[in-house]
Formats: sequence, C-alpha cells, structure tokens
Amino acid sequence: MTRDFLPDSVRRLAAHEARVLRSFGLWIVRRRHQVGPGDRAFGYASPQAATVYGLAFVCVVETIGVSFMVRDWPAVHAVLLFLDVYTVVQVLGIQVAAVTRPHVLTPDALRVRAGARADLVIPLAQIARIRRELKFQGAGGTVPDDVLELSVGSQTSLTVELTEPITHVQLLGKRREVTVVRFHADESGELAKALTAAVA
Repeated sequence: MTRDFLPDSVRRLAAHEARVLRSFGLWIVRRRHQVGPGDRAFGYASPQAATVYGLAFVCVVETIGVSFMVRDWPAVHAVLLFLDVYTVVQVLGIQVAAVTRPHVLTPDALRVRAGARADLVIPLAQIARIRRELKFQGAGGTVPDDVLELSVGSQTSLTVELTEPITHVQLLGKRREVTVVRFHADESGELAKALTAAVA
C-alpha cells in the first residue's frame, strides 16, 4: 500500500497539493470550504493578491519565452510546458485557496486558516482575549515558541490569546503547542467585534 512506503512528509505534501487543486473547483462554483449555515466567514487574502498575480504573470511570460526557445525539441518542450503550466497553477492556487478557505466563526469555535497550508480550530471556551494590532513579519525580534503567526503579505492584524495551549500541526506534520495566535483578516474590526461578543 502506498501509505506504507511513502514518507509522512511526502504524503502530507501530496495532500496539500490536492487541497490546492480542489480549491479551484470551489472557486469555479463560488463555494467556500466548510462554511455552514449560521457560520460567519472572514476573508484574509487581499494583502497578498497583487504579489501572487504579479508572480503568476512573470511565470506566464517565462513559460512563453522558454517555449519559444525550445520549440525545435518537442520532447523537451512538452516536459517544460507541463512544468511551467503546473507552476502557474500552483502560484495562482495560493490565492485561490486563501479565497475559498476563509476564517470561520461558528457558535463554538474560531477556525483560523492560511490557504491550504494551515487550519487551526480554536474552541471559543479557550479564548482569553482578542485584540487588533498590526504586526509585520520580520520587523525585528524573534517569535516565541508558543506564538503561531499566520501572516498574509507579511502582516497580521489580530492577536488571540488562549487560556491553555492548543496543538498546531504544521504542513509537514510537526506538532507544537501554542498559546497565542496571530493572523490577518481583511475585516479585522468586524471579526474582533464578533469574536468578543461570542466569548463574552
């Protein structure tokens, strides 16, 4: 069985790729991943949109240029074209996954996400406080081990402090206990207000 001989990290990367590709299907039919009736969804993809689309444009230009240079070698052209197109899909998938997988506030939990790479469910009963504060990644200092930063466009706009540690499973399977979660929401004020009311 494939599960028996593939390393866990490889299986997790494959699952991540599958989530990205499924996000395109959700985007095409204008649906969002696991947002139920009565749930409130909060987007966070705006700060990275220009960067992602710019990078995708550069990749498309590079694809056209390389295709022109290797047009006399059909086999090479086919392989490189496949790789280049797949790269463009993966780059666009960063934004598509973020759009279709928003943060979700349910009656009993806050689900904080970062596209297809992170998905953390925080029970409302474990939230001590939430505050709006704009922080930029790499602005100096180190991030403590118990702080999870899910930045978008190198920034976070909300900080949630927990009453007790919660386990976050990283993309490749590493586990860590966190007591503070920093993330971004396009409507950070609305999310902070709704979450404050929910935990009151």
